[in-house]
Amino acid sequence: MDIASNEMIIATWILIILYMSITIYFVVRGALKIKNINDYALGNISFSPIAVGLSLAASMTSAATFVINPGFIAYYGFSAFISYGIVLPISAILSLILLTKGFRKHGSFFKAQTMAQWMGSRYNSKGYSLFFAFLSLLLVTFIVLICVGLTKVLSKSLNVDEVYVLVGIVVFIFGYMMFGGANSMVYTNTVQAIIMIVVAFILLGSGYDHFRNGVHEFINQLRTIDPKLVQTTNETSFLFRDYFEIIFAQMVIGVAIVCQPHIITKSLLLKTDKDINRYLIVGVLVQSLFFLVVFAGLFARLTFPDLSIDGKMIPLDGVISAYVVNEFPVYIGVIVVLGLISAGISTLEGLIQSISTTTTADIIKPLFGKYFPKDEKKNSAALILTNKVVIIVFAFISIIISYDQLINPKLSVGIFAQNGVYAYFSAAFVPILFGMFLKNVPKQIPIFSSIIAIVVHFSFYYGKIAVPFTKATGENPGVAASIAILSSLLFAIIYYLIVKDKKNV
Repeated sequence: MDIASNEMIIATWILIILYMSITIYFVVRGALKIKNINDYALGNISFSPIAVGLSLAASMTSAATFVINPGFIAYYGFSAFISYGIVLPISAILSLILLTKGFRKHGSFFKAQTMAQWMGSRYNSKGYSLFFAFLSLLLVTFIVLICVGLTKVLSKSLNVDEVYVLVGIVVFIFGYMMFGGANSMVYTNTVQAIIMIVVAFILLGSGYDHFRNGVHEFINQLRTIDPKLVQTTNETSFLFRDYFEIIFAQMVIGVAIVCQPHIITKSLLLKTDKDINRYLIVGVLVQSLFFLVVFAGLFARLTFPDLSIDGKMIPLDGVISAYVVNEFPVYIGVIVVLGLISAGISTLEGLIQSISTTTTADIIKPLFGKYFPKDEKKNSAALILTNKVVIIVFAFISIIISYDQLINPKLSVGIFAQNGVYAYFSAAFVPILFGMFLKNVPKQIPIFSSIIAIVVHFSFYYGKIAVPFTKATGENPGVAASIAILSSLLFAIIYYLIVKDKKNV
């Protein structure tokens, strides 16, 4: 389904080449300063809190927010917007503010480079650190989501087969992430965030014409297409059937979503504690704007009332791409395409950096460190080389799984990604929460809490277990994760109170 004009194709190629050139410049600049794996993970440049705040906003906002989630809003209307555009963002931002200072305090004290190291150091358990390092491999599902989202956008804008676009994206981004690490990532994320701010205003302003006769007329236009679009619940979706799924589950997810390594560890890039407030102010304000972009999904639905072009159904993951190519003149369309690409790449960089560092430093080094050179300089060089090989392996894995999701999606790649990512931060939530706010926590509490969260999450999801007194089932990853988080939290609280009482006796 080729919908891009020749002018759009040429302009997009020019912009991509320019973008690639700027990216390579920052990567080379950052790579020249990397001497060891610690430099790759946290950088050795003094970053401005404003730059790190923009990097945070760009990392928290992925292809899910700018590309995938607007498709859910286009398909299911207000119920989806309440869930993804209001409840989850508010919960996530409040959680970010609450957890950042405590995490940075402990992370700096323990000299942690990764989430796994933070867990192991905080609870004095190398085994638990290794467990979390392996658990972080679930985040590959998020990498797949972004690769699919970027592929959808670029293939539509260039009229190129999705397979070729997918391979090109993975080779380029994974390729430069072998060298730049945190030093280049903060710079590229800052540029990406600025582009995304511009594009957020363009997308949100693109529907002004629909409000010419007021909000009620806008709602009536949607109601004419499908009355369910303007209802606060939507029984035709297994994600937004009732308020348990739309509000309660998303509140729990929003609070816990911050516990992803490419988000919570961002504060460790700050050089001093006095930078935290400015970092949070910038990050929160920009992130709030980005979360609202999903509203553009309603504009897309008004543009494609029957969700089709020339009689061919638009897949959920391709709605916003089709809207951009169809709705905007070339000179604006290419800017929007660049913003959508930036949204995906910014998070993808953070995930690649986080997963590769964790695999190298927290899995390979502890298990096979005895085979590495004893000399410190040679050891550092060996670890950096290992990290590059790890990135290459993840690149191949990402291409294979992303291709499968392009041809065999279950409604959306977003569901596939949520299953893996939600399982990860469900396991991380209690250990981070207790680790920051309680003292003398027995290591059994975080260990068993994480195991309970993983078992409950996957049991509910694959078993499609129903939640009593609601229409919700574990088929919705948000429901599975929220039940998993609450189960692990309940266990942790009871266990902690029992242990505390015994000590007081």
